[in-house]
Amino acid sequence: MSGRGQGYRYVGPVELKAAVRPGGGGRRIGSAADFSGWIAEQSAAEPAEPFTFVVGMDAALRLAPRRSERVACAGGDMVLGAGEISFMREAGRWTVSEVSNQSTGYCPDVASWAEVARALDAVGLRRPSGFTHEVVFRRCTDCQEHNIVREGDFVCVFCGSDLPAAWNVDPTA
Repeated sequence: MSGRGQGYRYVGPVELKAAVRPGGGGRRIGSAADFSGWIAEQSAAEPAEPFTFVVGMDAALRLAPRRSERVACAGGDMVLGAGEISFMREAGRWTVSEVSNQSTGYCPDVASWAEVARALDAVGLRRPSGFTHEVVFRRCTDCQEHNIVREGDFVCVFCGSDLPAAWNVDPTA
């Protein structure tokens, strides 16, 4: 994995990963032509809602409908980034209007932006300079529950313990 960011293992409900079909997953988007073909297949209403995305360990963007599980989009594999993404037409071309790391199955750190940005650049999609909505995930070291940190309050919503300052969701990472 030389030169790549941290990989994220799926840490969500086991039944969701168990439901992933071999060979399934989101559409691999490795080029502008791949994206053009994929977006043309979407109904006119689809781009009104965000899509599910992952950046696979091969650094390629994968896209799926919004209500898809990220673990299914990734084919059950580890990822370099995951979340939700929206597109809009601007000056005759598709651009990324919003992108987040909102994935409670992978809980990627905000530092995963670098890999997401590389994947979007490889496809030639104009993008923002960072996540338009950052989600800060932490695992409570006392009760082991996964938390979303809101408004910089690093306190476990389940047991009230302090949460670590650094990303720690996957204890094996």
